[in-house]
Amino acid sequence: MRLGSVVRRASVGLLVAVGCLVAVAPVGAADLWTQTGQSFTSVNYWQGVTFDPGARSFYFDGPAEGIWRTDASLTQTAGRGTGIPTAVTSARGWNHLGDLTFDADRNMLLVPLECYYPGLSDPNTCHTGGVGVIDPSTLAWRYFVRFSGIAKAMWVEESPDGKRLWTSSGTDLLAYDASQLTAANATIAPTKHLVAILPASGVSGATFVGGRLYLAFDRGSYEQVQSAAVDPTTGDIVKPWRTEIQRSKSFGLYETEGLAGAPALGGTLHWQIQPEIPLYTRILHFTQ
Repeated sequence: MRLGSVVRRASVGLLVAVGCLVAVAPVGAADLWTQTGQSFTSVNYWQGVTFDPGARSFYFDGPAEGIWRTDASLTQTAGRGTGIPTAVTSARGWNHLGDLTFDADRNMLLVPLECYYPGLSDPNTCHTGGVGVIDPSTLAWRYFVRFSGIAKAMWVEESPDGKRLWTSSGTDLLAYDASQLTAANATIAPTKHLVAILPASGVSGATFVGGRLYLAFDRGSYEQVQSAAVDPTTGDIVKPWRTEIQRSKSFGLYETEGLAGAPALGGTLHWQIQPEIPLYTRILHFTQ
């Protein structure tokens, strides 16, 4: 979610390596997934990840607001270093993106929007969140829709049926009507607000796998992925939450970011856990 001073000194074009390496972090005691490998790639791909199964393309954002597309083997096919138009930042303050999602039904890339100005007593200067709509072919900005009910959007994830767009605030989960994500709607209200339903705050990313909502959490000394079933009719979360994967912040695994479900890179679930010194992006790959 945040880049340290090292990245501000480093070139955003740095590419350390692409591909799966043999070094694999130790498995957590409660893991329900098997780690099959990890990939190291551009620091530009820092903030989040999603996948278009039709085109077999990954989409990333970062280090703060760039938009990037790769093929299924992480070879870059397109990119924009500035994903948020200057006019939008000037008017709304948004200058930072989080874990994004792909809307296959409407052919839209959806990026969460927040303000982050480090060095200020309150880095979230705007206290509003929203979603930017990006053309997946050109990576060009289309428009934004503001979310009421949250102070910032750090991740968004569309439900498998394409009806809801989920995000969180603290330990609350909120869902917005995906059909309302049109240029005519400047602000939309949540259709669901599930209070204190999360096992912890600090969600960095999300994806759906097999009818379950998977969330990545920062839990202090370790990072964790938990999941819960989602009622296919009502869209409600069916507790309890279940721990899927856990990793200590040792072994260079420091900052959790995005999640993506995708049959690629030797896995079906992909989790960004970034290094403490942010000179590259790390993606761990898992299968069940």
